[in-house]
Formats: sequence, C-alpha cells, structure tokens
Amino acid sequence: MPAEFSSAVSGSYPAVVGMGSETVAGIVAGEIGAGGTSSAGNEQFLLQAFRTFAEAADSLERSYGKLRGEVVQLRAELEQSNAGLLRSLSENRRMREHLDRILEGLPCGVLVERSDGSISLLNPEGRRLLGLPQPPYASSSLSLSSSLSSSSSSSLSAVPADLIDLLNRARKAPGELESRLPDSDSRTERWLAVRHAAVPDGQSETDEANHADAAPVSIFILRDVSDAKSLVQEREKLRREQALAEMASILAHEIRNPLGSLELFAGLLAAATLPQECHLWVEQVQAGLRTLGATVNNVLHFHSLPAPQCAPVDLGLLLDWAGSFLVPMARQARVELCLRNRLQGVWFVADRHRLEQVLLNLVLNALRAMPGGGWVEISGHRTGHGSGCAAVISVNDTGPGIDVRQAARIFEPGFSTRPGSPGLGLAVCRKIVEQHGGSLAASNRPGSGASFALLLPLGNELRHGEELSSEKLTDEESSDEEMTVEDPTEEAAG
Repeated sequence: MPAEFSSAVSGSYPAVVGMGSETVAGIVAGEIGAGGTSSAGNEQFLLQAFRTFAEAADSLERSYGKLRGEVVQLRAELEQSNAGLLRSLSENRRMREHLDRILEGLPCGVLVERSDGSISLLNPEGRRLLGLPQPPYASSSLSLSSSLSSSSSSSLSAVPADLIDLLNRARKAPGELESRLPDSDSRTERWLAVRHAAVPDGQSETDEANHADAAPVSIFILRDVSDAKSLVQEREKLRREQALAEMASILAHEIRNPLGSLELFAGLLAAATLPQECHLWVEQVQAGLRTLGATVNNVLHFHSLPAPQCAPVDLGLLLDWAGSFLVPMARQARVELCLRNRLQGVWFVADRHRLEQVLLNLVLNALRAMPGGGWVEISGHRTGHGSGCAAVISVNDTGPGIDVRQAARIFEPGFSTRPGSPGLGLAVCRKIVEQHGGSLAASNRPGSGASFALLLPLGNELRHGEELSSEKLTDEESSDEEMTVEDPTEEAAG
C-alpha cells in the first residue's frame, strides 16, 4: 500500500467513522486511481476491505445512536424514580412526625422496652405515670422525635420498685392489670392500669428466619384509672346511701305512727288531775317523745322533702306554740326559756308543720349545747328587707357558741359536734327555710352563746292576712290560745 494512501487513510479515520459506506468506497477508489501503480487484484481487495470497514462503521454508528437513546430513556426513568423516592421519604417523614405528635398527645402512657431491658420509647404521659422527669426539647419535629426515644440508653432502673413489680406482673397477665399504688403527695388513691404486648424486634430483622428468631420487644400501655375508680366508689357509696335512706324513711314512718299515739296519750295524762309528782313524770315522757319525734321528722325531711303545703300562718301564734311546746324539754334540760314575741298578727304563707320543725330543731340544738343548764330566748320581730319588710325569728342561747373553725360546716348534712348525733337538724332547717324563700344564718353572741336568725321575706302575705275575715282570725286565735294555756316564760322560770 502506498505510503501516501496509508497516511491519508489514518489521518482521516475519525471522519471515516461518521461517513457512509458509499462515501468511503468513493474516497478509496479515488486514492487508488491517483496511485496508478497497484495491481488490479490488490485494488479489488482493498476496495472490498474498506467497503466492509465502512459497513461496520455504519453499524457501529447506528448502535451508538440506539445506545444513546436508551441511556437518555434510562436517565429519565432514574430521575423519575429518584423523584418518587424523595416524595416517599418526605411523606414517610411527615407521617413519622404526625405519629410522634399523636404518641405525645395520647392520654395513656406508651413504654417500649427492648429485650436487653433498655427503653427505646417513652411518651410524656408514660413518664408522668412512671414518675420520671420530662426531658426538655424544642418544638421542631426532630427534637420531638428524639425526645420520645431519648430514653433509648436508659432502663427501668430509675422507675420505683412498686411500678417495676406492676410491669413484671403485667407481662404474665392475659389482659389489663389494675393496681392501687401508694401516693404520699395526694390524699386520694392512685390506680394504674397496665396492658402488655410482645412483638418481634424490627431492628434485628434481616430475613424471614431472623425475623422469626428475633427477641421480642415489650410494649406497655399505661392508664391512670384513679378517676374511674373514684367514680365507681362514689357510685357504690351513693347506692348504699340511697338504700340506707330508704330504710331510714321506712323505719321513721313505722316509728312516727305509734309515736303520735304516745304523744296523744301523754297529752291526755298531762291534762288529767294527777299528783304533782305524776305531772313531772308525764312532762319527762312528753319531752322524750317530742325529742324523738324531732329526730324522726329530721330523717324524713332530709331524705324526702316534698313540696310544702302552704297556707297563711300567723307567725305570732307560731312563736306562742313554740314557747308552750318546748317547756317540757327546757325543764328537763334545766334551761330557762324566754319568749319575746312581737310578731302577733304578722302573716306568712308557709307550711306551718315545717316551720314548727325548724323552731324545734333550733331550740333542741341550744338545749344540747348547755348540758349544765342555761338560758334560751326565742324572739320575733319585723324588720326592713330591701324594698319591703321581713320577719326575723331568732333563737339565742348562753352555751359555748360556735367554733370559728367549724362555722362553715355546721349546716352540712352529717356534721355534728355531739357524738352519736346524725347531724341532720341544721341541714333540715336550712332546707326548709330556703324552700320558703327565706334564709338561716348563725353567729356568736357578744359575750357567749350562739344565735340563729331565721329571715322570712314578707310581701303579699301581710296583705293576704289583713284581708282575712275577723271570724277566721278569731277562730284561729282561740284555737291557738287553747294550745298556749300557760305563759311559757313563767313556766320556764318556775
């Protein structure tokens, strides 16, 4: 091959690759024609060789173009896959943050313990229930996630022993386990419910065999059931109290029926002509019966107080009745009873029997406060009340007075400073007075003793009383005068 042809071919090789077979053949033919010294056989061989080379170069070019197209397509597919993967990672991150927030806000505690005893996750409520301090963390999702798993290097060694024992017992319990825990900082009982579940550890999962053989992770769900237990106990206490109230009401009804008969017969004996000593005995019986009757009525009024049966009541006659009715009990207690009544002709629409119960309870309270004797005054007068007027009935005594530390509780049902007392008298008094639109207040008198003031607002009651016929007034006054035959002040003094 001529040297000039070889250099021409080798120098133009990069350009030849990009040419077609006909172009290459034409160039080679031109080169051979220019030499003029080669034989026809060699020329034919070289033409065939270069034609084959040109065909290979053309095939290579087509393959290269096809490969480049495939590379472009694969690159586009890869970019699309990468974009999808980034979206999936972002979605997983948001889901993880959302689950972390849910876990943080759960009203129950979640504790995840690895097989080696270390804590991998513990939410804030779980820390509170286990008595562990809350770690400080920022508001970012990363800090939130890390705070939930910040106990990964810690263990249950910092948890109190009684809680560890509860967790160990929950591992063996088939369902939820409840236990009462000592709580020195609270006066109420503390109850904790724990449920356990064992799942394979996902961190050690490499294949199905390892997943099956992986050590289980313990998940504990902790709930504070103190309020629920308290509600159950309150409900049970209420049920017992209702049953007791029903039984007490039945007993009170059964006692009150024969008690009324005994009171009637005692009244007949008191009116009969008997020796003075017998009258004293009858008076003692009357005092005991009336005290027992007050207790029975307190039980009935406290547990069942229907709407009052109201009618116009002369408050002056009501005080006169009290002065007469309470004389036997005052004498028995060696107490002087004084009546100051300035409510004659003052009418008030009320249930008279319930107002009688209020006066009876207040005076009995005063008598019991003076076991060594003393002085009790029942007084009544009118006073201004807002734009109108009101009737004030007071019961004063010379007892020890009201302890200022107990003043706020004296009207609570069941409260009493006297052993064995049901503590219903003052509670019933306030209940009845408020039912009539009035108020009942207690205070200490200057010097010594207690004072209970009953205030009844007067309005249409006065006008209604003034419009009553004189015949009705006369009948009611005469009937009441028969009940108060004697001056109660003189009787008490005697």
